[in-house]
Amino acid sequence: MRCVTPERLAAFERAAAMRTRYLTVVAENTYHGQNAAALVRHCEAFGIQQMHTVETLCPFRPSADVVRGTDKWVDIVRHGSTAAMLASLRAAGYRIVATTPHRRSCTPESLDVGAGPIALVFGTEREGISPEVAAAADEFLCIPMCGMVESLNVSASAAIVLYRLSERMRAGAGGWRLAGREQRELVLRWLRGTVRSADDILRRAGFDTDR
Repeated sequence: MRCVTPERLAAFERAAAMRTRYLTVVAENTYHGQNAAALVRHCEAFGIQQMHTVETLCPFRPSADVVRGTDKWVDIVRHGSTAAMLASLRAAGYRIVATTPHRRSCTPESLDVGAGPIALVFGTEREGISPEVAAAADEFLCIPMCGMVESLNVSASAAIVLYRLSERMRAGAGGWRLAGREQRELVLRWLRGTVRSADDILRRAGFDTDR
């Protein structure tokens, strides 16, 4: 008996082929549920497979009405502190790019996307990035403004930055795709999450579901 339509499987395979870990997002103490949900939706929309949170001041709780299930397609890694987040991303080879309207070394147009994996840090809604992130950042990314407004809210900023950087990354950075095996594993994970009794079906077919 067919458990998933060919069209559904093809949609998963297309999405997995465009997924990346080369670019990731960090939400540092995002306290509005609407903004938390928007960050998850933006990651899903632009093919960012993994995002990170720091929740020392407040929990990261995406609003269900806004996230609308997109959190099941994105991996969320939670860190106990900013220091732990920075150490983990450094160990994985990421550059720390802090988003802030107050300091500027690059824009979404000028950041060198080919220089290595990028971790974009978005700070808390009111205060912005923490002093720890400011001290550790390799670069500071700012969206240029030409009006009287100094900055945009975190949701709007993330949408603009992720759209432009993901577009430039796919056009000019090497190694941004997931490896073929990881794409297949991701499709299988998505299928297992959407097919009712998927593990029972796989076990009856002789697959080891504990792997």
